[in-house]
Amino acid sequence: MSDTVLDVAGWTCPAPLRDHPRVVMGHGGGGALSAELVRHVFAPAYGGEVLAGMGDSAAVTLGGARLAFSTDSHVVRPLFFPGGSIGDLAVNGTVNDLAMSGARAAYLSCAFILEEGVETATVARVAEALGAAARAAGVEVATGDTKVVEAGHGDGIYITTAGIGLVPDGVDLRPQRVRPGDAVIVSGEIGAHGVAVMSCREGLGFDVETVSDCAPLIGLVEAMLAVTPDLHVLRDPTRGGLAAALGEIAAASDTGVVLDEGRVPVPEPVRNACAILGLDPFYVANEGKLVAFVPPGHADAVLEAMRAHPLGRHAAIVGRAVEEHPGMVVARTGLGGTRVLDLPLGEQLPRIC
Repeated sequence: MSDTVLDVAGWTCPAPLRDHPRVVMGHGGGGALSAELVRHVFAPAYGGEVLAGMGDSAAVTLGGARLAFSTDSHVVRPLFFPGGSIGDLAVNGTVNDLAMSGARAAYLSCAFILEEGVETATVARVAEALGAAARAAGVEVATGDTKVVEAGHGDGIYITTAGIGLVPDGVDLRPQRVRPGDAVIVSGEIGAHGVAVMSCREGLGFDVETVSDCAPLIGLVEAMLAVTPDLHVLRDPTRGGLAAALGEIAAASDTGVVLDEGRVPVPEPVRNACAILGLDPFYVANEGKLVAFVPPGHADAVLEAMRAHPLGRHAAIVGRAVEEHPGMVVARTGLGGTRVLDLPLGEQLPRIC
C-alpha cells in the first residue's frame, strides 16, 4: 500500500463555475445565470424601485394613467419555423409580457438589426409576418429603427420590440401577492415552441411535426380578469419553460410551490421529442402559454373561463402555493415520489426566441 498522502486542500468541485469573467450562452437562457447577470451587473448600474420588481413588464404611473411598459429582443434561429417566425415572436413576445400585467398593448416600437448580405426578400418576409402579427394582436407599430452590421457580425436578422399599454383599474399582478393556498393554473399544453424550433435545426426532424404555440395572450387574460380582477400573478413561461417561471415566482414571493406532474398537459409529440433529445418538457420554452396563481375561491371559475377561450382549451390546475419550502418548486411524480424543479443554470435549447 502506498504511503502517499493526498493533499485535499487544493481540490476543486467540478461543478460549473458561477463566477464567469466572460459572457457565456447560458447568460441569455432565462435561468440562474441570467438572473445573476441582471442582479449583479444591470440592477446595481441602473437602480430604481420600478426595476426592482423584476417582472416581465413594469407597471408605472404617468400623467395619472397606469401603464405597463416592456421591451424584448429576439434572436431565434432559424428565422422561420413551424407555426411562426422571428416576426411573430417580436410582436407576441412583447404583447404577452404586457398582458402579464393585465394590459392590452397599444403601441410597439420595432428595431431591426440586419447582417450585411441577408436577402432583402427575407427581410420583407419577416416584416410582413411582423405586421400581420401586430394586426392580429390589435397593436400598432408606431416607431422603429434599422441598423446594419458587417457580414459575420450577426445572424441575419435580430429584432427588438418595446411596447406600452394601459393597466385596468383594480388589477395588481405581481409575485409578491402570491399566498399559500393559491391554485397554480397552466393555460395549455407546454413545450411546443421549443420543440418546433429545434425540429428544423441541423436537419433534425420528427415523425410528427410540432407547431409553435406562438400567439397573443391578451384575449385569454381579459377573459380571466372578467371573472375576477383579483388574480395574484401571471407569467408567460418562455425561456426556461414552466419550471423557470414557477421558480422565479416562488423566489420572489417567498412561498413554495407543489406541482402535480401528472396534471401538467404535455402533448405526446413534445414528450416523445424530449425523450429522444434528453430534455425535460418542463424546461422547454413556450410562446403562447401562461401560468397563473389564483386565489382558491376563484380558481374553478377562472379555469372554466380559460377553457372557454380558444387559447385555454387545455387549461388545467396543476398545483398550489404552499408555506413549506419557501422559494422552492417541488413536483410530485407519477410514482409517488417528489423531485425539485431547480431554476435552470442556463438553457436546454439556445436561441429559441
